[in-house]
Amino acid sequence: MKLLESTTFEAINNALQIQNGDSQIVGRIESYSCKMAGADKALYKRFNPEGVNPNDLQALSPPQTVCQKSVSGDEDGTLCDTISRKTLFYLIATLNSSFPDYDFMDVKSHEFSKEPSLQWVTNAIDSQLTATIGDAYKALRPALWAAIDDEISLESCAIYSYNPDLCSDPFGEDGCLWSFNYFLYNKKLKRIVFFACRASSPSYTIDSGFGSDFVMDEDEL
Repeated sequence: MKLLESTTFEAINNALQIQNGDSQIVGRIESYSCKMAGADKALYKRFNPEGVNPNDLQALSPPQTVCQKSVSGDEDGTLCDTISRKTLFYLIATLNSSFPDYDFMDVKSHEFSKEPSLQWVTNAIDSQLTATIGDAYKALRPALWAAIDDEISLESCAIYSYNPDLCSDPFGEDGCLWSFNYFLYNKKLKRIVFFACRASSPSYTIDSGFGSDFVMDEDEL
């Protein structure tokens, strides 16, 4: 996956480094091309060895918001979402590129969900960030969503989320209050915009690089 440079995203990412009395926010939006280079091709062959069809479908977990609202036995079509192995590889390769200190190649499809709609996702993100940082996010919101739309054409995207267990979550270190990881995938453009964000307790130091602080935490153990 090739990271696509964007000065607009860089400016927004700088604005998503926020500290208030209750939490520190580190957010990041990145755009990746799904066109595979040499290293990606090797990983793709590892993920889809000979005899495995990349178009085979894998089961996804229902979105967490749907789980919370659904009752046992509810026959809701959103509970049966699937993803092709090829698209699943794109999501995993994006995680590998975004968090180079981690290896996500063994991540399973059930750790991902397909979100019900764009409105559902924007509402979830807006609600989370507004509740945490209030006016700072309200001021940033129009430019943030306009930049994402310009990059990926939101209405043409399938949206996935990554909801790992705490052991494999790069955001699962001590002090993390909440986190989200969304993939906006435009199949026609062969592009993914990855939007990741976390809130941490002010008593824990975090930095905007996402990767280096994880290495530091491990060294300190």
